[in-house]
Amino acid sequence: LFVHFHRNPELSFQEQKTAARLAAELRAVGFEVTEGVGGTGIVALLENGPGPLVMMRADMDGLPVQEKSGLDYASTAKQIDPNGNEVFVMHACGHDVHVTSLVGTARQMAARRDAWSGTLMLIGQPAEERISGARFMMEDGLWERFGQPDMAMAFHVTSTIPTGHIAAAAGAQYSGGDTVDIIIHGVGAHGASPHSGIDPIVLGSQIGLGLQTVVSRNLPPREAGVITVGAFNSGTKHNIISDRAHLQLTVRNDDPQTRELLLDGIRRVAVNMGRAAGLPEEKLPEVIVSDESVPVTANDVELTLRLRALWQQALGDDVLWDEKRKAMGSEDFPFFTTDPYIPSTYFAVGGTPPEDFARAAAGEEPVPSHHSPLFKIDPEPSVMLGVEATVLGLLDMMAPQ
Repeated sequence: LFVHFHRNPELSFQEQKTAARLAAELRAVGFEVTEGVGGTGIVALLENGPGPLVMMRADMDGLPVQEKSGLDYASTAKQIDPNGNEVFVMHACGHDVHVTSLVGTARQMAARRDAWSGTLMLIGQPAEERISGARFMMEDGLWERFGQPDMAMAFHVTSTIPTGHIAAAAGAQYSGGDTVDIIIHGVGAHGASPHSGIDPIVLGSQIGLGLQTVVSRNLPPREAGVITVGAFNSGTKHNIISDRAHLQLTVRNDDPQTRELLLDGIRRVAVNMGRAAGLPEEKLPEVIVSDESVPVTANDVELTLRLRALWQQALGDDVLWDEKRKAMGSEDFPFFTTDPYIPSTYFAVGGTPPEDFARAAAGEEPVPSHHSPLFKIDPEPSVMLGVEATVLGLLDMMAPQ
């Protein structure tokens, strides 16, 4: 089943075949399945007596990446992207592991109905890669139509952790993220006469550098935050000073206070750098925070500590992987759990064999990152541990009273 999903990836909001196969697999073990929720999303319910409503989510979409992993089941699929371009598509982030494990979880829970009580909700979510699928499902009346869960779970396979291990932080598991655009309105001029204009490229460069001081000099040193300028576009020709520049930023945080500090700092630096450059008030840089923002994926502390202890007891003392986070990736899962608040645990499952890390440490082939055309996951231990950890958690949360 994993090989089928890996060979047939689909872009965000185009997951029709993936959703159809997932729906068929869940129906086959007794779930009542509704398709087309929030686009291509599916909701599967299995009622099993009185008790809590508990949700488990898996995301379904692939990425516009040409696979170069060398696997004998590598994807050669193509689709038309939102801009009308035909692109290769690849499961370059492990969502094939997630949907396969969701089916495994469904089969196990259906077979173990005497061990739990309540209603299990399984969600196949579209468009996680565009940080919008969860929001679209919520806007389609998810809780109003199917009930608001009492607790929720999700997991992500990761190439940065060895197979056989689980990571689950009691608190921020993934960071909040904002997409920010800065529009600079300069004054155009001839490249040989810079004194007659206000150069938006020079100003944009100053803003880009100035933004780094927001993190280094405004954010407390032990608090995490990132401001990255991912794109800088301006100009058309060698000897023309443009009258406009566009900076595209991603901004990451681990709590609402840090988010406001970073966004306020971006506005302050951009606007006041414009003043320093001599721009009039009506032409100062515009700072636009898009609606692609996503909250922090914050694990419920009590629930997560409970599940960590359970996993350790059931799967071995060394199953937990507590290496400190080194990056600030984001997820759209918190659209399900933040407002209203639902106690939840989002965990990570290791997907790279330990021997691959050993070879990389010895200077051989490095372990490919997520979103790389070389990305690959060892499927059997990844899917199995995903199912085991999920089913153990669900059985505990839905134990008969």
